[in-house]
Amino acid sequence: MAIEDKNISYRIYLVAFVIFMMALAIAIKLTNIQWVEGDYYRKLAKDRTVKNFVIPANKGNIYSADGSLLATSIPNYEIRFDAIAPKAEAFEKNVKPLADSLSLLLKKPSGFYLNELRKARANKNRYYLIARNLSYTEFVKIKGFPLFKLGPYKGGIIVEQETVREHPIGEIAERTIGYERKNPDGTATGKGIEWAYRKFLDGKDGKILKQKIAKGQWKPISDVNQVDPQDGYDVLSTIDVYIQDIAHHALLKQLELYQADHGCVVVMETKTGNIKAISNLGRHNDGTYFETTNYAYTESHEPGSTFKLVDLMILLEDKKIDTSAVFNTYGGVIKYSGKSVRDSHEGGYGKISLARGFEVSSNTVMVQAVYNNYKNNPSQFVNHINAIGLNKKLGLEFKGEGAPFIPQPSDKNWSNISLPWMAFGYGVSVTPLQTLTFYNAVANDGKMVKPQLVSEIKQWDKTIKKYNTVVLNPKICSTETILKLKAVLQNVVKKGTGAKLYSKDFSMAGKTGTAAVNYAKNGGSEKYYASSFVGYFPAESPKYSCIVVVHKPNTANNNYYGADVAGPVFKRIAQKIFTDAPSTNEINNINKKILKQEKDYDSYYAKTQKEQSSTIPNAKGMAGMDAVALFGNLGLKVKIIGVGKVKKQSIQAGQTLDKNATIILELS
Repeated sequence: MAIEDKNISYRIYLVAFVIFMMALAIAIKLTNIQWVEGDYYRKLAKDRTVKNFVIPANKGNIYSADGSLLATSIPNYEIRFDAIAPKAEAFEKNVKPLADSLSLLLKKPSGFYLNELRKARANKNRYYLIARNLSYTEFVKIKGFPLFKLGPYKGGIIVEQETVREHPIGEIAERTIGYERKNPDGTATGKGIEWAYRKFLDGKDGKILKQKIAKGQWKPISDVNQVDPQDGYDVLSTIDVYIQDIAHHALLKQLELYQADHGCVVVMETKTGNIKAISNLGRHNDGTYFETTNYAYTESHEPGSTFKLVDLMILLEDKKIDTSAVFNTYGGVIKYSGKSVRDSHEGGYGKISLARGFEVSSNTVMVQAVYNNYKNNPSQFVNHINAIGLNKKLGLEFKGEGAPFIPQPSDKNWSNISLPWMAFGYGVSVTPLQTLTFYNAVANDGKMVKPQLVSEIKQWDKTIKKYNTVVLNPKICSTETILKLKAVLQNVVKKGTGAKLYSKDFSMAGKTGTAAVNYAKNGGSEKYYASSFVGYFPAESPKYSCIVVVHKPNTANNNYYGADVAGPVFKRIAQKIFTDAPSTNEINNINKKILKQEKDYDSYYAKTQKEQSSTIPNAKGMAGMDAVALFGNLGLKVKIIGVGKVKKQSIQAGQTLDKNATIILELS
């Protein structure tokens, strides 16, 4: 018995010791938590109940030169359903009316939604998708539907909002306007104006401290560290919606006619370098065309005959020859180092002058003129090209500019045929925009200006930054040479390769080009043609320069030349812009604004501009793009919600016009 009592005593002591050690460990742990790790746990508790939330900055808008809205941010809503949140009584009472309401809004049968809602309830789905990509107007409607109007905890509605970029004018100039987006790894990427000017457009996000007060609910806390967001600035582009529309549809029509692979067109204001229109269309597998790549800016390729203007300018400027010099075309074929140079006209042109050779785009004439005068000193010819600046990128703010390539006599690949091949636009490489910049310099009396797509950065009415004209080369050649170049460029249209484009009622000047592309790949099996036309109008007093390039037109009818494929696009743009000009001899004011266009919004604008210059017009029922153009041209800032036609405008029709005001248009 004594032994048993003793064993019990030992056990009691052991238990007491264990309890003592546990108490000691707890005391040590509490002391450690309080004094050693106290800061860590206090921070952890705070992080779970108090944290900073980002206040997104509103992104700036992109406007056209005439005030039309090209890109803006609008709210986009996604609605989901927590099927177990509503009580059984509320669910059964409202599920049928909710299904009926969803059917009317989302255009699916009521029975579909009734089955889906009941299925979500049975499966205890707490995140069932109802609809996505809803406008603000649609969101307001759906929030007031039966059951959903009870709120998230009693009605189960879950609302997720994001801001998306919308282009009110649609896909026109979409690649130039561009985008900015996040990659899966969190890095940012983008294209066009959106990306190049993101430091102005994006603004700066703010932050606010909030405390958790309930499930999913956070209450703002006043804090000295709160940072208010700074909204992004607006970017005013040089694009003119009227000219852009003309250029886009003229190019699209020709691409479809010739079933071409892709093409581009750029219209530039001669004096300033402001790009008034730029369209880049590529063909998809289904035969439709979309803005996929900025070909005008990124695609560097052999230009073909449009490069002959460079030859002629250098020959005249170096006093090597005059336009009256006569050349024998030798039946349309001459050889250099065993390689043939051929004229497109079979049999050649007999003996013709240099000027006439340029007008009919004779390869044999231009090659002889260059080779005969520079064969002993090719560096003189190439250095002159470099001095003009054609061997350098234009250096616009956008990424991805195609690099020009001008062979140099010091290059290891320079050969006996390098110089003659350069003379008719082969062995060299430039982008369409680089070619246009050179032709624009000729139109601008020798002053080469840098193309630009943005004219101003604004914060409402305050100018943050202004982009003035940048002169790349104050004088590419003498005035005497410029006058001769202008004369032959005009004759190209009057009686040369561009004669099909000639109109006695309207003057144009320019050069056709037809280049074989990829002729050296896989034995020539990948060869195709690039047809181009570049020039300016009106010929006597240039207002705009323009280039059109069409790649891989259908050659079934052997009709792939620049005058046939690209030329009609150039002519249509010129005539549509100056459609009221009766004759080149009668043009008194080429700056006069022409309001003729095939779209309804132009006729509406012309009609209402005078009548409503001092009051707000009624835009209800108008297409969103039309209304944006209307109010933009009245000087108002325009913000849109949704897509489609105008359902509601924040400033009512008939009110006094305040050009500093912002009008909000709700579309449906």
